[in-house]
Amino acid sequence: MDYDSLQRAKAELEPRVRQLHGHLDPERKALELEQAEERTLAPGFWDDPDAARPLLQKRGQLQADIALAKKLDGGLEDLDTALELSRDDDAMLAEAEVLEADLRRTIEDAELRMMLSGDLDQNNAIVAIAPGAGGTESQDWAAMLLRMYLRFCEAKGWPTEMLDYQDGEEAGIKGATFLVTAPYAYGYLRAEAGVHRLVRISPFDSAKRRHTSFAAVYVSPELDDTINIDIPDKDLKIDVFRASGAGGQHVNRTESAVRFTHLPTGIVVSCQNERSQIKNRATALKVLKGRLYELEQQKFLDKVAAASGEKSDVAWGSQIRSYVLQPYQMVKDHRTGEETSQTAKVLDGDIDAFIRTQLLAKSLKTEG
Repeated sequence: MDYDSLQRAKAELEPRVRQLHGHLDPERKALELEQAEERTLAPGFWDDPDAARPLLQKRGQLQADIALAKKLDGGLEDLDTALELSRDDDAMLAEAEVLEADLRRTIEDAELRMMLSGDLDQNNAIVAIAPGAGGTESQDWAAMLLRMYLRFCEAKGWPTEMLDYQDGEEAGIKGATFLVTAPYAYGYLRAEAGVHRLVRISPFDSAKRRHTSFAAVYVSPELDDTINIDIPDKDLKIDVFRASGAGGQHVNRTESAVRFTHLPTGIVVSCQNERSQIKNRATALKVLKGRLYELEQQKFLDKVAAASGEKSDVAWGSQIRSYVLQPYQMVKDHRTGEETSQTAKVLDGDIDAFIRTQLLAKSLKTEG
């Protein structure tokens, strides 16, 4: 990119940075952060971790928004300075090109966040993966999806915690649930909820035939105490069992793992990551409440779509994406048409383009 092209690029990026700065409003949020910090210093604040969690989560969101505004402003200033010094300096011109690309990526990520306006989009996310019918084939595919999402979170710097993990009988997994702790994790990852389809030559078939496998991805928000979801005892079937899989040897000696079955909906959740059955029950209940919240939200959207005569974009049970490894290489999202032949990169966690396109499509639909 030459000097004039970089100048035009900077002129195009400047108003986008100003708009984002106004949306993020770091000056106001700095005052809110100061107030939040003062509340954490109050006597007894840290005595009740559950009560403190909502404020700590809000503090993290404020810090993230302030840091993003500083990064945008600083990136624009750095680009402007590099351009001033690059008129007769090829090395500095190359540096300015790198700064322009970095700033553009930061702007695109920030603009994507602006699309996340749902009540709980800023919350942590609980992601569950379940294989479809098909035994080993689907269980192996579920394990591949689990790896994809963990790699995606790792690349983002988002901490994850495995809440439940059940090994498959021969390969793969019977199911897994993990928590993603990051601002707007739910808003981003809810775009991945639905059925994922894999087409490949089976590594478990001696005849090397092509197989189609399915796995479901469920994404729900981690709820705090401000949202009350009442679950009567009569609606729950509770089983306890010895944990297996990735929980470590200590969880296998006692029946510390817990499985909840919500009888009215058939939703099943389990947790086995803690030594204590009490802690596993609390975590499993939190996962169940998140799933029920998401289910009720989807029912509401379905009613709105039905009333308007539209075909609803149902996440639950719908096939959202196909991953074809043979006879050709292609990953295609059926909701947006987004596709790529870089299947290895996608399965290594490079799914930003799919999430971005889906969120943009939903944003435009809402505005329309």
